[in-house]
Amino acid sequence: MKIGYPCVNESLDCSSSGTFRLASYSEERLVETVEKNLACLRRILEYNLQHGFLFFRMSSGLVPFASHAVNTYNWQEHFKLTFRRLGDFIKKHGMRISMHPDQFVVLNSPDERIVRSSIAELVYQGSVMDLMGLDATAKLQIHAGGVYGDKPAALKRFIHTYQNLLPEEVKARLVVENDDRLYSLRDCLELHGETGIPILFDNFHHECLNQGEPMAEALQLAAGTWHPEKDGVLMMDYSSQSMGERKGKHTTSLDTDLFREFLTHLKGLDVDIMLEIKDKEASCLRARQVLEELALV
Repeated sequence: MKIGYPCVNESLDCSSSGTFRLASYSEERLVETVEKNLACLRRILEYNLQHGFLFFRMSSGLVPFASHAVNTYNWQEHFKLTFRRLGDFIKKHGMRISMHPDQFVVLNSPDERIVRSSIAELVYQGSVMDLMGLDATAKLQIHAGGVYGDKPAALKRFIHTYQNLLPEEVKARLVVENDDRLYSLRDCLELHGETGIPILFDNFHHECLNQGEPMAEALQLAAGTWHPEKDGVLMMDYSSQSMGERKGKHTTSLDTDLFREFLTHLKGLDVDIMLEIKDKEASCLRARQVLEELALV
């Protein structure tokens, strides 16, 4: 079992998602920003290795405006060696990597322009993993999208886009996550049945939106959509409710008692856990200590 956190390390004095305004775009500024972002990513990975965090969600913003028409620079060639070295580090130390495009990536939008831009963004993020030489166990994580007043029609659009418009190299990495308002685990299972797309399970979202499936059963259902030899073991996001806040708001810090209770539902299932908790690596350290006590890492 691997454990990790997404995108930002609160202990380091750098960001791997530095950017600039579109109006001030230039190739020089792009190169300078990507250099800084990739240097910070290397520092984050080294920190994670030192602390035993072997699962990490890379920022979508490594290359600013990568899928925007303004960016015609061949950044892939310019940074080919840097990406390869990052990938070599990841592979050498048995790390697992994911990326999670922003909310504007919607494959079931009725607006063809949004679908085209969503595919372009997925191609960019997949190409980052390709440049690193990572296999298909490194995943691109998306939500099913909107409902637009007709969920069956929205599901059909997702299936059509997946089957007919996505490049094979994107399909190989794509996973769909159950969300807390629109698309439950059962909805995602319907998508899996039509496309074969694995389901990235979110325990907190399942608590917010479900059809009565107990947590242990839900985990097994999601895990059954993964092919370990190709996809790796089940990836999942873990969080819990922030007390006194609106339903669905993630907690600021790990509640170790709740985390221990959640682990009882795994029942021997091997998973890689991404902590979606606001204090990032601080909670990750506490979670790893729990896993070590239970001999799960």
